[in-house]
Amino acid sequence: MTDTNIFKYFLLLFIPCFANAQEFNDLGTWNILNVRYQVDKRWTLTGEGQLRSLSFYKQFHYYEFKGSVGYKVSDQISVLMGAGSYQTYREGGNFVEPKINDEFRMWSQVSLNNSWQRLKLEHRYRWENRWTLRGYRNRFRYRLQAQLPLNRPKIQAKTWYAVASNELFLTDKATYFERNRFFAGMGYEFNSHVAMQGGWLRQFDYFVNDEIGRNFFQISLQLRFKSKKASYTAPPPTE
Repeated sequence: MTDTNIFKYFLLLFIPCFANAQEFNDLGTWNILNVRYQVDKRWTLTGEGQLRSLSFYKQFHYYEFKGSVGYKVSDQISVLMGAGSYQTYREGGNFVEPKINDEFRMWSQVSLNNSWQRLKLEHRYRWENRWTLRGYRNRFRYRLQAQLPLNRPKIQAKTWYAVASNELFLTDKATYFERNRFFAGMGYEFNSHVAMQGGWLRQFDYFVNDEIGRNFFQISLQLRFKSKKASYTAPPPTE
């Protein structure tokens, strides 16, 4: 099977599941483009854009752009700092004004990786500094992610893999718990430069007035480049 056919069947893979679960009009979409440049064996630059809708490719209400600098401390530990713009609009159509939120965000994070046979686990700890329409807020996030290659011992070119994650969002003000985000899906590593991932994302917000208890079809495209000084290692999927 060629990479082109794999791309087509990849998109169709999840449709029967969603069709049986609910109407497409009740299923939002979550689209991600991630571009990564590996400077050398330790330093990485990343840029990412996201576009979300509250119905199946209708009622677009959210987009974000962000960039980050990462440093690989060891095979098990990496650190990252980033910043971005996050824009949320009202429901009912495409980018309906006035906005619910106009946010600038900076964050720092630590990722810890370990493996058990073919299963790879990632623990990601992130501290966010958020300047929003409602004022400044801190937020603390923890994500546990599991990744399992299906047709090869490890993720390399032409590898299918399963991935699942759950992330908690906490604040330093009552009510402290803000959000939970669960994802389950599959990915395909075309080669060292291109990978794609798709699946079901369930997000629950405790008190935020958008996306409360919603389901999304998430699909992401990852483009990776490197300098001559860099050695390639498959990164974990994007958020």
